[in-house]
Amino acid sequence: MANMFALILVIATLATGLLWCLDKAVFAPKRRERQAAAQAAAGDTLDPNTLKKVSPKPGWLETGASVFPVLAIVLVVRSFIYEPFQIPSGSMMPTLLIGDFILVEKFAYGIKDPIYQKTLIETGHPKRGDIAVFKYPDDPRLDYIKRVVGLPGDKVSYDPVAKQVTVQPGCSSGQACASALPITYSNVAPSDFVQTFSRLNGGEASSGFFQLPPGETKENSVRLAERKETLGDVTHRILTVPIAQDQLGLYHQQPGQPLATWIVPPGHYFMMGDNRDNSADSRYWGFVPEANLVGRATAIWMSFEKQEGEWPTGVRLNRIGGIH
Repeated sequence: MANMFALILVIATLATGLLWCLDKAVFAPKRRERQAAAQAAAGDTLDPNTLKKVSPKPGWLETGASVFPVLAIVLVVRSFIYEPFQIPSGSMMPTLLIGDFILVEKFAYGIKDPIYQKTLIETGHPKRGDIAVFKYPDDPRLDYIKRVVGLPGDKVSYDPVAKQVTVQPGCSSGQACASALPITYSNVAPSDFVQTFSRLNGGEASSGFFQLPPGETKENSVRLAERKETLGDVTHRILTVPIAQDQLGLYHQQPGQPLATWIVPPGHYFMMGDNRDNSADSRYWGFVPEANLVGRATAIWMSFEKQEGEWPTGVRLNRIGGIH
């Protein structure tokens, strides 16, 4: 089911829409009749303001009817065209930063009803390299955002040492897979970001990402490595933590497949974050059903300088625009 805000918005739109219809069809004609009768009795001497006082529109009716067009526009835009989302974590860095506010194209993967998210009209399917928002399969109340790496039928492998992806399309039929998708990587270079770490209760926990010029350091920090990944026709930047090692024991183990290899089932997708060592994605919890897709991220409309769980400290106007 859609989140609570969507449900409230639908109910409010229906309720105010009913008031608007009743006013147009029932209450307004009766008011005009009473005003016409009063005007006739007064010999056409009543001004418009006086006529309104003869048969005033109740405040609750006026408010409900006037709010309906606004709610209807918001409902249509949010449910079928674009919906705003905030990036709460660093899993998609450097493409999307904590504090980015993005627009998600709701019609990219089908027109869906706003309550149960059932597809009403098919308009398209995710492509490799898309940045998609979806309902987290283990808890559909949560919205996740990741990059589409594997399509239905793809065989996806991840090398946790080289930190590289391999994709072979057309493997779900049980026949030999098609030729591997051309995925290339640039040389590893220091990024503009450092990640700080702090110990809480004896364990290691990330405490923030900071953009620092090369050569500058921060206490208890590690500079992230950056490289370009070309996934078919899409080239984007990814980040890795040089000292990090994947916890292979937490990987999603697909029956019949070796560890760190997955064949994407029909109607499902394999998602990964661009911040590869700081992303809980399909490597750990499996595949995303097509029914869970919300839309495709297309633009940044506002960006605040902030850390996860903290208040903003500034505005990053230079980040407003398309997502690349």
